[in-house]
Amino acid sequence: MTTPRPAAGPPTATPPTTGTADIPPPTATTAAATAGRGRRGLAAAVPPGYPASRVGRWSAWAFLAPVTGYLVVCYAYPLYRNLELSLREYTVRSFVQGGAPFAGLDNYRTVLADPTFGPALTHTLIFTGASLALQFAIGMALALFFHGHFPLSRTLRAVILVPWLLPLIVSASTWSWLLNSDAGLVNAALGLVGIDPVNWLTSPRWSLVSVIIANVWIGIPFNLVVLHSGLQAIPAEVYEASALDGATGWQRFWSITFPLLRPVSAITLLLGLIYTLKVFDLIWIMTRGGPTDSSTTLATWSYRLGFGNLLPEFGPGAAVGNLLIVLALLAGFGYLRLQRRQQS
Repeated sequence: MTTPRPAAGPPTATPPTTGTADIPPPTATTAAATAGRGRRGLAAAVPPGYPASRVGRWSAWAFLAPVTGYLVVCYAYPLYRNLELSLREYTVRSFVQGGAPFAGLDNYRTVLADPTFGPALTHTLIFTGASLALQFAIGMALALFFHGHFPLSRTLRAVILVPWLLPLIVSASTWSWLLNSDAGLVNAALGLVGIDPVNWLTSPRWSLVSVIIANVWIGIPFNLVVLHSGLQAIPAEVYEASALDGATGWQRFWSITFPLLRPVSAITLLLGLIYTLKVFDLIWIMTRGGPTDSSTTLATWSYRLGFGNLLPEFGPGAAVGNLLIVLALLAGFGYLRLQRRQQS
């Protein structure tokens, strides 16, 4: 028995399987399906019935949690604690057991009326301004010097970085020995050229100058490193074109180097300003703010009020610290505003 074959008919057209013409154009339905593929993948990873948008929100908060915790613990709480100290009459007993009475702004009035406030503010401004100007000027000169290629350039730069690498207590002790009135190396060098010894650390006339010299010595390497990095980013073609035009060295510096280094200089000066305003350990080790408050700054005065006496004054000490913070913020905002105006 044989299976009957179907009747022969006309051939039917089979649809093509390859080529671009056979790709259907995207429709609204397929586009929505493609866009929703990612959401479906996210939704597949969460438990049934849990909205995917809530998962994304919790993931963002989990990502920000370490930074938020760091800011709260290391910045917000110390600032709050210092502000709270300045608004209460704390003693040693109330500092341990609590219950300090609220004093409002009395601590600030006490500090502003104190005869030490005026000299401390003046010394802070002189110390900061002189340190910034000398550090930047010497750092710029050394950066330009090391911008040229010559033998032992890297070795000399490494040697100049030593003050930046030393702990501040070592730098302060070193300068205390160098500026010692009896056995200091500086007075010995002055004696060789016929200059009488100077009481660098024990004279009210020279104590502030002494700590400025030491702070400038510490800050020069930072300015050198940052400004030298900025010089490396200036294209050499600019200097070649200026040389073809016959520009002198000073014209190249004033018309090319200094304007192109302005963003780097702004960052350098701003960081130096913030650092110099809060310098405490260097001055305290070298002169302890003396003699007769001749080198006292707001930072050393705040420490002396809070921890330098047998009967600490926590409230006034915290008030001086808050005034120093306000001064640093005003200086930083003012400098940024000036830079923005120059750039515009």
